[in-house]
Amino acid sequence: MLTINGPEELKSWEGKELGVTEWMTVSQERINQFADATGDHQWIHVDVERAKKESPMGGPIAHGYLTLSLIPMFKDEIYTVEGAKAGLNYGLNSCRFLTPVPAGGRVRGRFV
Repeated sequence: MLTINGPEELKSWEGKELGVTEWMTVSQERINQFADATGDHQWIHVDVERAKKESPMGGPIAHGYLTLSLIPMFKDEIYTVEGAKAGLNYGLNSCRFLTPVPAGGRVRGRFV
């Protein structure tokens, strides 16, 4: 894991790769748990049999926001900032879900 010594050093990393996480499998169980946590039980995520029959993806897919919610976990695998009192989610400039993540698919994070 990369240790960055304070917010000033973090600024020097702008535009540079901090690292890449290990692959993580997005299980149907995780998808179901996310649906329960968010109240988003759309069939394309949680109804395995219907998704296999009717979905253009051939099976259930993870919620886009589930994929997005993995960022903090992935960040903790790659780097830490020493001396920071707290971290704050400031938001995103742009976010697009270009490729669906099928149940059982693998994802990883790359931080720049």
